[in-house]
Amino acid sequence: MHRKTFFQLSAVATASLALLGCAGDRTTSGDTNPYPTEAALPKLAEATGGAIKNCATLSGYTFANTKIDSAAALPAGTLTLAGAPIASHCLVKGSMFNRTGSDGKPYAIGFEMRFPDAWNGRYYYQGNGGLDGSVVTAVGATGAGPITHALKQGFAVISSDAGHTSAQNTAFGFELQSRLDYGYQAVGKLTPMAKDLVKAAYGKGPDRSYIGGCSNGGRHTLVAAARYSGEYDGYLAGAPGYNLPKAAIANMWGSQQYSKLATVGATIVNGTSTLPDLGSAFSLAERQMVVTKMLNKCDALDGALDGFIQDTLSCQEKFSIAADVPTCSGARDGTCLTDAQKTLVAAVHSGAKTTAGEAIYNKFFFDTGMAYGNWGVWKFVNSLALDPLAVGTIFSSQPAFITASLTANLDDYVKQIVSTSAVYTESGMSLMTPPDPANLTALRNRGAKVMIYHGASDPIFSAADTVTYYKNLATTYSGDASNFARYFNVPGMTHCNGGVATDQFDMLTPLVNWVEKGVAPDAVVASVRGVGNAGGVNVDIPANWSQTRTRPLCAYPTVARYTGTGSTEVAASFVCSK
Repeated sequence: MHRKTFFQLSAVATASLALLGCAGDRTTSGDTNPYPTEAALPKLAEATGGAIKNCATLSGYTFANTKIDSAAALPAGTLTLAGAPIASHCLVKGSMFNRTGSDGKPYAIGFEMRFPDAWNGRYYYQGNGGLDGSVVTAVGATGAGPITHALKQGFAVISSDAGHTSAQNTAFGFELQSRLDYGYQAVGKLTPMAKDLVKAAYGKGPDRSYIGGCSNGGRHTLVAAARYSGEYDGYLAGAPGYNLPKAAIANMWGSQQYSKLATVGATIVNGTSTLPDLGSAFSLAERQMVVTKMLNKCDALDGALDGFIQDTLSCQEKFSIAADVPTCSGARDGTCLTDAQKTLVAAVHSGAKTTAGEAIYNKFFFDTGMAYGNWGVWKFVNSLALDPLAVGTIFSSQPAFITASLTANLDDYVKQIVSTSAVYTESGMSLMTPPDPANLTALRNRGAKVMIYHGASDPIFSAADTVTYYKNLATTYSGDASNFARYFNVPGMTHCNGGVATDQFDMLTPLVNWVEKGVAPDAVVASVRGVGNAGGVNVDIPANWSQTRTRPLCAYPTVARYTGTGSTEVAASFVCSK
């Protein structure tokens, strides 16, 4: 359901970005269900590296249900990342579970693995975005801004298509096993093979294993945390669409609401398709005006007037689109909203509802990214072009292409994603979401760790939904899950990257330090991607911001607050506090 251009946007910051952390010792207690402090949880041993054996011999590697197509030694610089050469490594390509599907078409779980000649002893499963469907280069994408991916840090990395090809589009959803592979089984099938292939490459298996990704890759990660809690030591989930079927229906619901105020007959061209211009219901100029009013109410909440809202949750209480945005007395001119627009925008942000008024999905935060990045694309284009395809063919118990999403009965699809049929014996929600998501006791008690990050302005997967996930997780552990799981809000960031945000950061290094050294991350320093940035320039950065602005991304529930002294362009002038 996600565009390929967003698949590889989960990267990390320059190595010079500092990690702020401490060895946490939060205690939790309960009369009937006590949980140990962080100090009492196991600390896993640090990984030790090694050198690759003969790459060419891996072409003869054997494992059940596995076919190796090639193994090639690549000199340094053959692959580059953000303009920098990747060190010499071995590239292995292959597939698992080659079969003819129930639809008569060929299926397999295609993969590639890359093995650094100088290995750090770790393995990384790269969860890819969207509908998968292609073997994205196994660089080990981990955050936003492609600077220090896992491969560059010395990990052995696997990437897969999750059991189908992009040429099949969403039609793979009609084939039961390919649904299951996409949902969760591809991770389960690839993981033991990948670890064994690591052993074949280096003479020993990985000392420590990690999994991560953004968007659907974040979903893969949280599903793996619940289903495969014994397989990975660190789980890094970015913008996790762990309620993906509900989020897709909610985006369709939003499109139906915007269509009520869209200019009749106005269209846009999306690739080869002509779509209704839903953006005419809430124009860019109007969204920019709303952001200005939002800044007027919320910018100073963190102690600094810097064009940046860092206290996202407090802003939801302070800002009111009804009271703080001017109401048009005449024609729309970008300086006001009509009463109907205010009602519409407030409704979409409060969360999709069935016709009976029952919640379909969580609310969305009011945040500055609504005027930037990919916010409008998701709300006004993908809600028509992508979400109906996924909902109709992959998540439904009675799969069929949705041909008129603006008039579709969404109540019916709300039922279909939780139901089964004689052929589709596992519901869309079951195959796509973590089972018992608030229970990660097995993972926790063996010393594994979870780090989650999410852009506050994400227009497709609600950051509020991720906050709910984290709160539910904490409730399971007497109100505090921070001794094994931490959540980091990224103010202003839209889906996986972009927006008025410090969206370049390295969360893999702090995760490794937490798992292997016991250093719990209280904050991770992030930077903007300004002019000259090797990872690509974020065009949404305001002209009056420093092109190298940095901020701490703080572990929930703390917020980055200005100390009152020093430049507001540097992270050192901010502290994380409630």
